[in-house]
Amino acid sequence: MMIHIRFISATDTYRIRQQILRPTQSIEECQYEGDLAQSSFHIGAFDEDVLISIASYYQEALKDLNGNLPYRLRGMATLPDYRGKGVGKELIAYSEDVLKGKGCEMWWCNARISAGPYYEKLGLTQLGEVFEIEPIGPHVIMYKQM
Repeated sequence: MMIHIRFISATDTYRIRQQILRPTQSIEECQYEGDLAQSSFHIGAFDEDVLISIASYYQEALKDLNGNLPYRLRGMATLPDYRGKGVGKELIAYSEDVLKGKGCEMWWCNARISAGPYYEKLGLTQLGEVFEIEPIGPHVIMYKQM
């Protein structure tokens, strides 16, 4: 399997966002505020020409976290057949190179509880307690200083 990672449009992310992250919501509800902001960017991993994993980043600070030019990761998802093969890890490594190039010193996300151990393996730290995001479920804030 040859994985290629590159920038994609916000629109390119919607199908996988809906399929993996928000299956009970409409495609319109998979469009996030900030998707089209000039400072936002979207990364996709491809197996040949099939989009298999996505991540979107938004320039957004979070109270209690310090770091120049903080970014938030939203909507990271990998198709089920490609999980456990290092695709997400490659996607994050590529994204961190982009973030460092912009001068970002810290990025964060609201991680589903089930994804917490995955993000810990990537070097993120939990901040605070579990909270609920309706209708998706329990989350924690995770962050990484670079």
